[in-house]
Amino acid sequence: MSRTYFGTDGIRGTVGQDPITPDFMLRLGHAVGQVLRRDSARPTVVIGKDTRISGYMLESSLEAGFASAGVDVLLSGPLPTPGVAYLTRALRLDLGVVISASHNAYPDNGVKFFSARGEKLPDEWEQAVEARLQQPPQWVDSAGLGRARRLTDASGRYIEFCKSTVPHSLSLRGLKLVVDAAHGAAYHVAPDVFHELGASVVKIGCSPDGLNINQGVGATAPKALVQAVAEHRADYGIALDGDADRLQMVDAEGRLYNGDELLYVMAADRLARGEAVPGVVGTLMTNMAVEQALARQGVRLVRAKVGDRYVLEELAARGWQLGGEGSGHLLALDRHTTGDGIVSALQVLQAVRRNGRSLAGLLEGVALFPQVLINVRLPDGSDWQRNEALAAARLDAERSLGESGRILIRPSGTEPVLRVMVEARDAALGRRCAEAMAAAAAQV
Repeated sequence: MSRTYFGTDGIRGTVGQDPITPDFMLRLGHAVGQVLRRDSARPTVVIGKDTRISGYMLESSLEAGFASAGVDVLLSGPLPTPGVAYLTRALRLDLGVVISASHNAYPDNGVKFFSARGEKLPDEWEQAVEARLQQPPQWVDSAGLGRARRLTDASGRYIEFCKSTVPHSLSLRGLKLVVDAAHGAAYHVAPDVFHELGASVVKIGCSPDGLNINQGVGATAPKALVQAVAEHRADYGIALDGDADRLQMVDAEGRLYNGDELLYVMAADRLARGEAVPGVVGTLMTNMAVEQALARQGVRLVRAKVGDRYVLEELAARGWQLGGEGSGHLLALDRHTTGDGIVSALQVLQAVRRNGRSLAGLLEGVALFPQVLINVRLPDGSDWQRNEALAAARLDAERSLGESGRILIRPSGTEPVLRVMVEARDAALGRRCAEAMAAAAAQV
């Protein structure tokens, strides 16, 4: 069954345009409530959100939709996406609902859901909701309407959870950290987590006004963090995105560390402690240098499709714990059921403290291969897989690169564009190979 509304990470779009409208959100809440009531006579859900001004409107609409289906609602207010996942599981609720468009700018918003176990829901569940949306509403009578109440201690509960993911012995005393919450959902949570573990904290991106989420700050705009670390002479900087499920870090020298490097640090730290790391899941875009570094330590990297959802599916299928993307979505499934920027930062800082080495020192010998990405607009009706010139150019590039690089050619999922990526130890060689393949791909 094809899906009309759900994408790879819930439902997302521009506020005021279908489906991100109050009338659709009311219908969505009602439809989800009807699906929940197949398994529970009186379900309870928690609704969290980031700091977009549209969150008020969408929250009210979803609340009304759930109530009309006989579902009780807890309202957490602004809370990171992984915080909602945690509360859903900890409070034994039936569903977690997050109103957020993650790293997008404020005109966008969306909704995503977590199961009672705090995990992403399967395709079958989303298909059941879509099917219910096509049916007439089934309003419950007045006596059966759902009730709503504020969960006043949501942020405090989540702060304590984050701290519990590292040993009680871990102290960040003596570290000066800049924490950038992207004016998003973690603005009142992330600084407190690191402060309560002993760090001296400088806050940036922690003054949301409903319109400034992800605006020039956060994990997708790390320049502000680099500048703040230098200005305050901090040891490290931590940047989250609008819903705090992705992470970028900066050291005192101004070096930026992406998700690939941080994932390696997490895996290497576990190995150093004698823990088993049977494998790590990355994506098609994970840097080859990280794959080779893990291999030198006897750890296999398996590549999933791009998207933390696919990384999570691969981890679950293999029974592994660690995975992530270069964008900063990192998964440590023995710490949390979903990607969590704060928890991931704590895992990295724990490695720094345990080993007595800087982040740069822990990554010594892991130099990321330069990547060249060229987008080629395809003519209407063209089939790049049957392009003989592209096939020949790719064969030439593979011969030139040998074991010192790799090639990834994939179509965009959102526009008629072919993405040609070459990753090579020799940047100039990588660019020549990418440009040759791009030129061949553009031939009709």
